Amino acid sequence: MRLDKFLGEKNIGSRKQIKEYVKNGRATINGVVAKSCDIHIDENKDEIAFDGEILTYSEYSYFMLNKPGGVVSSTREGKTTTVVDLLKKEGIKNLFPVGRLDKDTVGLLLLTNNGLLAHNLLSPKKHVDKEYEVHLLHDITDSELEILERGVDIGDGDKTLPAKAFRAESRDGHQVIHLIIHEGRFHQVKRMLESVGNEVVFLKRLSMGTLQLDPELSEGEYRELTDEEINCLLDNKLSKKQ
Repeated sequence: MRLDKFLGEKNIGSRKQIKEYVKNGRATINGVVAKSCDIHIDENKDEIAFDGEILTYSEYSYFMLNKPGGVVSSTREGKTTTVVDLLKKEGIKNLFPVGRLDKDTVGLLLLTNNGLLAHNLLSPKKHVDKEYEVHLLHDITDSELEILERGVDIGDGDKTLPAKAFRAESRDGHQVIHLIIHEGRFHQVKRMLESVGNEVVFLKRLSMGTLQLDPELSEGEYRELTDEEINCLLDNKLSKKQ
């Protein structure tokens, strides 16, 4: 890879700016000041530094966000804050959210620039588990939980796939259940509860495949995925059952 391309991918500056920076001796390769921005480097082996700070190379980036309410799961949304806006200071090009959470839904959201991984996570054929914490307006009965697990008609032609549903500790006077689904249909969790005569008052995603929401992350906070988390996703260990 050319040095200027590498520095560009690290968002050091525009091509014109990088040329000037290199000319001024601000970039080094293996400790030696770079003499030209069009020199070729081995991005996986050479030590590249800018203003003394070593820059590491990775083809793809992976971030876990605890999505807050009021933020949309898209890359552009006019004047509304997007999840990509929350990571803007990272300076990573082409980041996008893997799937969508409703504007008022909080919890786990993966952002990456790896399109193949995103496809695998979202493909209906992969049956990737997505677990939600659901706070309900009304208490739910055992028979209604069973109905949710068998699959329900949410008004778009096909019943939802079999799911798992179980009660959790009530909070703020509301019944709480955990619901594990394998699809990502529009407003699916809310529509599933509506089908049994209930209403969702708070919704939080806890996991997606093997990826679990870090309990140390407050709403709006994020971190890079660990190597172990990345490897589990890339090795197609997408289901917690595997």
